[in-house]
Amino acid sequence: MGQKKLERFEAIKQFPNVLEYPDNMQGNWSSFFKNNHSITLELACGKGEYAVGLGRMYPQRNFIGIDVKGNRIWRGAKTALDESLSNIAFVRSHIDKVTNYFAASEVDEIWITFPDPQLRASRAKKRLTHPRFLRLYQQFLKPHGIIHLKTDSPDLYRFTQAVINLFDLDLLYNSDNLYAEATIKPEWLIKTHYEGLDIANSNRIHLLSFLLNKNLPLEKDSILKNLFSEQESD
Repeated sequence: MGQKKLERFEAIKQFPNVLEYPDNMQGNWSSFFKNNHSITLELACGKGEYAVGLGRMYPQRNFIGIDVKGNRIWRGAKTALDESLSNIAFVRSHIDKVTNYFAASEVDEIWITFPDPQLRASRAKKRLTHPRFLRLYQQFLKPHGIIHLKTDSPDLYRFTQAVINLFDLDLLYNSDNLYAEATIKPEWLIKTHYEGLDIANSNRIHLLSFLLNKNLPLEKDSILKNLFSEQESD
């Protein structure tokens, strides 16, 4: 590991707005933030551009970025400290441990911004919009909690559409070419480091917003798996 990464890993241990695999945080975020404002998560937040950008826009809401890469979290956490943005925090953790940190109905919204699309069908369960993860989010999202996916991957976009359709989730917004829309909300314009890289070479940004307000029967996972396994083999 490079010297700069090591320095940043050590630095975040002293940051008051960074918690690493924290214990006893379920139901205690109001004490941490010293208010009862709503909570929005940015999952696989990288450098935390969305957590920071939303925190600037909405000072009466709380935002938490979650990522396992401490050297990336350092950037967003330092920016929040430098700008005295006390409504922003970061948790260093693997995403599959997220239920350890939040109580039932403690979170209002989730942003998933430019995650690894895990393109191979054999890695579908690692996609952050796979039903496996959605069932985790349901454990702490409010009954009509919202999921937002912003991605440049057409494959992840189509996969998530299929999940929404298969489980009959309520779709709030759907764009396969976000920046071509006539009306764009300010929060949709926040750009992450990975958006700038345009790894997918798609020249399009996709956005889906949907409610996680239905049961997600396990038996439907096999239908989803078969659908995308067949597509990969075509």
